[in-house]
Amino acid sequence: MNNDSFGDGAGQARPPRDTGAPDFKKSAPAPARTVQLVAGDFLLTVNPVDGSEIEPCPPGQLPTRPGRHSEAERTERQRAAQPPVPAGPAAPRLPLLERGEERERLVRLLGHGRSVRLTGPAGSGRSALLDIVAEDCANVAPDGVVRLSGHHRTPAELLHELFAAVHSASRYRPDRAALLGHVKDIGAIVVLDDLEFGGAALGELLDAAPECAFLVAVTPDVAAPEADSHLEEVVLAGLGRSASLELLQRTVERPLTEDESNWAGDLWFESEGLPLRFVQAGALLRQCDSLRPDPETLDDCTPFDGVQEVEVPLPTLGEGAAPAARLASRLSESARETLRFAVALGGEVPHQAHLPALVGDTHADAALGELMSCGLLTPVGSRYRLASGVLAQLTEKGYADEAAAHAHTAAQHYAWWAGHPSVTPERAVAEADAVLAALSMLVPGKEAGHPSAAVLLARSAGPAFAAGLHWSAWERALRAGSEAARITGEVAEEAYFHHELGVLALCTGNLDRARAELETSIGMRGALSDKRGTVAGRRALALVEDRSGGAAPARTPAVDEVTAEQSATPHGGVPAPVLSLGRGIGGAKDEEEPATLLARQTPSGGGAKPGRRLTVFGGARRNLIAAGAGALLAAVLGTVVTLGATSDHRDPPSNKVRNGQSANEDDGSNGLDVDEPADGSTSPGGAPADDPKKPDPVTPGTSSPTGDASTPGGGPSSGLSTPGKPTTSGNPPRPTSKPTPTKSTTPSQPGTPTTPPTSPSPTPTPSTSSSSGGESSASTPMTSSSAPSDSGSAPVI
Repeated sequence: MNNDSFGDGAGQARPPRDTGAPDFKKSAPAPARTVQLVAGDFLLTVNPVDGSEIEPCPPGQLPTRPGRHSEAERTERQRAAQPPVPAGPAAPRLPLLERGEERERLVRLLGHGRSVRLTGPAGSGRSALLDIVAEDCANVAPDGVVRLSGHHRTPAELLHELFAAVHSASRYRPDRAALLGHVKDIGAIVVLDDLEFGGAALGELLDAAPECAFLVAVTPDVAAPEADSHLEEVVLAGLGRSASLELLQRTVERPLTEDESNWAGDLWFESEGLPLRFVQAGALLRQCDSLRPDPETLDDCTPFDGVQEVEVPLPTLGEGAAPAARLASRLSESARETLRFAVALGGEVPHQAHLPALVGDTHADAALGELMSCGLLTPVGSRYRLASGVLAQLTEKGYADEAAAHAHTAAQHYAWWAGHPSVTPERAVAEADAVLAALSMLVPGKEAGHPSAAVLLARSAGPAFAAGLHWSAWERALRAGSEAARITGEVAEEAYFHHELGVLALCTGNLDRARAELETSIGMRGALSDKRGTVAGRRALALVEDRSGGAAPARTPAVDEVTAEQSATPHGGVPAPVLSLGRGIGGAKDEEEPATLLARQTPSGGGAKPGRRLTVFGGARRNLIAAGAGALLAAVLGTVVTLGATSDHRDPPSNKVRNGQSANEDDGSNGLDVDEPADGSTSPGGAPADDPKKPDPVTPGTSSPTGDASTPGGGPSSGLSTPGKPTTSGNPPRPTSKPTPTKSTTPSQPGTPTTPPTSPSPTPTPSTSSSSGGESSASTPMTSSSAPSDSGSAPVI
């Protein structure tokens, strides 16, 4: 327990404030937070781990027409949208001086349904005037008064915020057509402060809500509206001299001295009567008063007490015109550190609940009250930022010297905080401006560790922005995270950001951008073998192709398929690839071959849907498939030829040459081969003469029945050989050496059939009867270079 004391004696410990930020245990692992949204006719599941998943919304989950908030609900929402009350004693509310005429005119125009554009420089009191007018018009319109902030908002985002402020539709973001249908029926007074656009964009906003009366406040540098916008123009000028002195006196809460009045007159001339300058001047005079001793104390003291009046000079005119540095120098250390964080974040002030963790002081949340009382902050929407001119003044005095380090600290804190499951998306959206400012400071990657911190912050805050329906902040976070991941070389993180950008583009109807982002993500995740992420990207890409209606692009490199346990089947099923080869190998040329197609399988019960298309594969993938098919076909053909060539030689050939056989030198590597005679052929051993399969006998001087020549020239081959021992088997062994063929000595005459001469018939040797078939076979003497074996059988090659 903190026992710090304040004031005289030992005071009690300061009671804890309801900061809205519970005590988190950083050591506890935070589970992934998934949120389901209905975006148009899509069901979007925000998944911070693998990437958001999108599918067509089932009919039962499509929201019905949303109802309107009650008056009590609108009041509560407006109260929650106001900036938090700073800690510490409440500051007195300053009066609205010299604004009565503008106030009455604005209320009258809005009551008649006219839209008004209020133009005034920064610090002229536009926000204070809007607060008074909003209170006066509370009961004018049926849907009441809707307060919106145009700071960093686009027309589309403002329309969605207007829809959410009037209609009760949690976790639903309508598409463009449905949004316009809902907004056109809203009848409210829309008070829009800090608008940053004009021209055609402002005309689009006004035309979308014809039943609403708009009161927009802008600075003079914002583009003027179009001529046909029918906007009334009200210009807000500075205060007069007397009103400026009255405002300064109310701020100091005492009468002004003559010197202070003269000093205030010079300040009025220099600042053109801007109320902000006199609020800050009053803070300077209060600081001067704090340096002087109490007058009552001086009256009670004697000269011997040593208490003397301290003369504190008035600020110079330059300090009155640019008072930020002098005001900050007399604030607490926590307040000055808060200003350094605000300068590092581009003027965005963190919520007071984050100041103790950022500054390192348990009571740093009181710094917000100090800064507000000095006029250094101004409310913007539901939060605060530095007032006009304060950022430049503090930067000049060195408050931005360690801006990168402060932004890095803020990014690390927000990365932990935004990803914690106890932080609701609505709270993350309220802090979006500070988070995005920290990202923009770290993304250039000028110092080590900054891009990595930006990647972590984008991964944590992006899903929260998506779930909170602040999609412009979601897109900015994703783009900053993608750039940071590219700088650090984290391919997996970069693929995640591209996937999220593709899903966001699909939800907003930008199909071309969605296709490009998703294809990039699928390619990166395929290279990383991220199966779940790749399948999620392919599902989203299939929805893009279904919506686009044009020719599908070439498919990205294939990766392994994901099993059913790894990823659930999407609505409508996962498309399965079907390869179709047009021509076989050896057909037409490459340019004539039809492309290989990838088609979605169609259920057996019905035909193909009209939205389905075929994805054409070309280039290297087609050549690879053709080459594989050709290799397979060549292997099959080779096997068939080999089997056909060896089917006629299942039995060992005889080593005897007979009439009716022809020798083939080309077949085999062991010399002349012998064709076996057909069944029933004439042999010296005798064969049935009436066998129908018996070929004609071959007589000397005639060609063999097959008509094959054993030599390329058609000449005869010599059959003279040395007789060997007869064998007892039906199939005699092959000779051990290759006989040398003799060329023909009788040339063939042209025009006459060539009859190869036959060799002298050898003396037939009686053969033994085969034990298996009982057939008799004649042994033909063969020339052998090796002697017979001792076993009596012919040598075997």
